[in-house]
Amino acid sequence: MDIETAVTFAREHRRSVLATIRKDTRPQLSNVTHWVAEDGIIRISITADRAKYHNLRREPWAALHVTSEDFWSYAVLEGKAELSPVAADVDDATVAELVAYYRALSGEHPDWDDYRRAMVADRRVVVRITTTRAYGMLG
Repeated sequence: MDIETAVTFAREHRRSVLATIRKDTRPQLSNVTHWVAEDGIIRISITADRAKYHNLRREPWAALHVTSEDFWSYAVLEGKAELSPVAADVDDATVAELVAYYRALSGEHPDWDDYRRAMVADRRVVVRITTTRAYGMLG
């Protein structure tokens, strides 16, 4: 499967499993919701206190397993993972990117000020995955 096909599939199916590498080299898997922006970069919102954050700081590589609703088609997108700074202020660049992430996945929030405060309180981070390898099976 070529990268463009996998990215297109990931745009259409937003529920996925994120794989990162633990310190002991075993995989750590997490169910996530992802967004593929127009630039083709996959974005995921996580918190800075979770295992995947620490794994990605140590080993900036990730794989995203995306399946169709019927579970018979899938794509795995692997690549370099970059972490945004931890959200520190309601007006910082990380919070702005999290607002774009929310809008892309869910539309308008009923209280953007509350959302922005929550992103800072949760210590949210954006994971950006640039796909360098893809494989899978589309039915």
